[in-house]
Amino acid sequence: VDLMSVKRMMEKLGAPKTHLELKKMISEVTGGVSDTISYQDFVNVMLGKRSAVLKLVMMFEGKANESNPKPSGPPPERDIASLP
Repeated sequence: VDLMSVKRMMEKLGAPKTHLELKKMISEVTGGVSDTISYQDFVNVMLGKRSAVLKLVMMFEGKANESNPKPSGPPPERDIASLP
C-alpha cells in the first residue's frame, strides 16, 4: 500500500491527513524501512492491539448497514389509493 492509497483511504473514512502525517503513519507501520506497507505489515496493523483502523472500518460498515435496514415479515397490504 503506497502513500496515495493510504491518503485516499483516510479521506474516505472522513479523517484526511497531510503528506507528513501519512509518511509518519507508514513509517510507524514499517519501522522506517520502506515507503510502502507490505501485506504482512498491513495484516499486523489490522490485527494488532493498537489498531484503530479496524475499529474505524467496523464502525463505517456498521453505519452503512444501519442506513438500509431490511424489513422483516410479509410486505404491508396496499390499496389503490396508496399507488403513485
